[in-house]
Amino acid sequence: MKIDPVTFEVDPSGGLKPLYVWEAPVRIWHWLMAAAMFVMIVTGYLIGRPPVSNLGDTWITYDFGMVRLVHFAAGLFFTALFVYRLFWAAVGNRYSRMIFIPPLWRLCWWKGVFSQVAYYLFLRKSAPEYVGHNPLAQLAMFGFFVLGSFGIIITGLALYAQAWGWDSGWMAWFGWVFSLFGDAQAVRTTHHVLMYLFIIFSIAHLYMSFREDVMGGATTLSSMSTGLRMFKEDHHG
Repeated sequence: MKIDPVTFEVDPSGGLKPLYVWEAPVRIWHWLMAAAMFVMIVTGYLIGRPPVSNLGDTWITYDFGMVRLVHFAAGLFFTALFVYRLFWAAVGNRYSRMIFIPPLWRLCWWKGVFSQVAYYLFLRKSAPEYVGHNPLAQLAMFGFFVLGSFGIIITGLALYAQAWGWDSGWMAWFGWVFSLFGDAQAVRTTHHVLMYLFIIFSIAHLYMSFREDVMGGATTLSSMSTGLRMFKEDHHG
């Protein structure tokens, strides 16, 4: 089976067979990261739009403090997962590096991006099959997830440092973020906006995954459980 070395497009003329794409560390990371993101988004939304005040004395109820605690814990866990994923991109197979190094300088890859856009907008009846992420998904993962994760991590760690105080070790490490953005409110607003970008990315990711699994010529959802990318024989005739 022939696979394009740049776009990872599959040539069906040579026959199609299941391929082991997603290694176990990547699959485990994927589901842990999804859980961490869910907790971060829910608690982050509550922090940005707090519910009614505690129904009782503040020294008895600590509801909002628990929301912040869970958010900070999920954020630190997400940060650890991101660092771990960078490590595995360096030691894993070639598919583990796809979301970190998209071939933005290659015209054939950009043609694949626009081809997938037309396919998802129902302007095309079919699209090529790819091993790993298709070019549009690769671009979305890099732009929204990789760069977005870096932004939400540094702003989140800066806000966490602020909770410890300006003379803390945390602030010594991440105080530069406030200088970069101008003030604390700009950091907080950026962090909050990135949360909504993560929500949009998650919705689009789910739509593309389910749609491709039903209408496309290869498995998508099951591949993140088994690691195998399998191609549908009836789809390729």
